Amino acid sequence: MNLIDDAEKIFLKGVERVDPRGLLAYALSLRGERLIVRHAEGSFEYRLADYRHLIVTGMGKASAVLAKGLEGILGDRIEDGFVVTKALSGIDCAKVRLAEGGHPVPDERSIAAGEEVLALAAKVRGYEAAGEPTLVIVLISGGGSALLSAPAKGISLADKAATTKLLLGSGATIQEMNAVRKHLSAVKGGRLAEAFAPASVLSLILSDVIGDDLDAIASGPTVPDAATWESARRVLADRHVWDKVPPSVRALFLAGLAGSVPETPKPGSPVFSATKTLLVGNNMLALKSAEEEARKRGYGTLLLTSRLVGEAREAAKLFVALAGDIAQYGLPLKRPACVLAGGETTVTLRGKGLGGRNQEMALAVMAALNPFRRGHGEMLFLSAGTDGNDGPTDAAGAFASASFLEKAAEKGLDPRDYLADNDSYHFFSEIGGLLKTGSTGTNVCDMQILLLP
Repeated sequence: MNLIDDAEKIFLKGVERVDPRGLLAYALSLRGERLIVRHAEGSFEYRLADYRHLIVTGMGKASAVLAKGLEGILGDRIEDGFVVTKALSGIDCAKVRLAEGGHPVPDERSIAAGEEVLALAAKVRGYEAAGEPTLVIVLISGGGSALLSAPAKGISLADKAATTKLLLGSGATIQEMNAVRKHLSAVKGGRLAEAFAPASVLSLILSDVIGDDLDAIASGPTVPDAATWESARRVLADRHVWDKVPPSVRALFLAGLAGSVPETPKPGSPVFSATKTLLVGNNMLALKSAEEEARKRGYGTLLLTSRLVGEAREAAKLFVALAGDIAQYGLPLKRPACVLAGGETTVTLRGKGLGGRNQEMALAVMAALNPFRRGHGEMLFLSAGTDGNDGPTDAAGAFASASFLEKAAEKGLDPRDYLADNDSYHFFSEIGGLLKTGSTGTNVCDMQILLLP
């Protein structure tokens, strides 16, 4: 068995399953003037003849590909549209205007995108006021929080970026980060649905969040917000950044807590009376497809979880322990074995190196491999992001194995030193252990693959 080739092919098969175009083709179909929307419990439909205007908007790493797929279904029925994504990668649309924004920290392009979407919402409200019913389809995927930015009154882009950077470096979860960002925004936390009301809104969502919490994906722009000023403030306090965020951010939170700044829309708000939401893809779909590919390649499989969270370097220890038990005892499954997991771990920055959570997990596996090497044979571990980008790097993730550890030793590289500096990218660059796929056009968290032949 070629373990590197097997791991890469298993990973890519999972990514292929959550390609946005295929997901849309399953979820949506056009029958004359009826748009049929399928979901797990059945279906519902929109009579397009009932609407004078059909508008598309969206945000996220997969939004451009989603827009392209939607145009393939609705064609000229789309009147206008605008979506913002991380990288266009040559994608073009006939009806929907495309733009790039900053990620993971918003930039001036993100602000311009926010202004564009709010202008589109104002046009839709004008249609509704003139008695012209409008259907708005919103395409939402991971990364949307940064890519579409409309800071709340009194908050600058620099303020918001500084707060995001502090949270990224504190080890905050995606849910915690989004609770804060929703309260710093004019479009997140249900405020985009509020901006389009009273138009009919259909949100199509590709999940990059553990448990598929709709109010956390891209900070929930079109769904009720469960977070409050108080819960978001606690995130800043618990992550020890309350005293470090810009004064304007603290001032806004204090005003919100005092009741002088409105809360984000909550369940039961009339702004959601004409909104529907459909989850079109998630991490579990990718994992099940990856598992099927592993079985075709002759591996016994264990799909461990789609909810892996916590510090990447701590999660790594689980996979080393599993490898040891499989090798020595044939538990929880016999060789050849493939253990699959997915989710989204975090990294607390301690050093000044370069990398991402997947590369850090693989590096932590390398740092813990020495005990495993004693008589257990070969194993291979891969952790990679389904979007093809791990942190601020051009790699999706990295491979770890005893063979790679030997390469590192030959070069005098100690994984523990690089781990202490959060410098996984340069470590794996030296030994050829990076996985580079380029942008995949999708985003459903990360995948981990452990192989023992």
